[in-house]
Amino acid sequence: MPEPHDLLRSLFQEAASTGQSRARCAPVELVARRGERLRRRRIATLAAGACLVFAGTGAAVAALLPGSPSTGVPAVTPSSPRPSTPPKLPKHPKPVSTSPRSTSSATRTPVPGRTEPGTPPATAPPRTGQGAPGASAKATHGTSPPSTAPPR
Repeated sequence: MPEPHDLLRSLFQEAASTGQSRARCAPVELVARRGERLRRRRIATLAAGACLVFAGTGAAVAALLPGSPSTGVPAVTPSSPRPSTPPKLPKHPKPVSTSPRSTSSATRTPVPGRTEPGTPPATAPPRTGQGAPGASAKATHGTSPPSTAPPR
């Protein structure tokens, strides 16, 4: 049985025959340029991938190593020790006693600023410029020393 005439089918066949008659091969230069671009992209992608692989491998190896090598330079440079100066000798040396040292507090010489346990602390003489002897403590402590800051 013959097929009925289909308008849509005949239009598609006509478009295909027209396209076939107009179709040409692409110029050789165009095909060569496309191939060159594709080759450059492929090489760039492979190079970037290789760099990432090598960097990742290096980082993994560095993380797995037991210790990091020392740089040889300390973080803080130590200061050189200063030469000690010899102690100053007094002009008039004290006579040295030949008797053995005693542990009793009666024979010890008092050290300024230190008191022996069980003894009352020594009183210091009044300072000069703090007021006359006999002045009250409130009068000397209530005043403040003059300021060296410039006035505002």
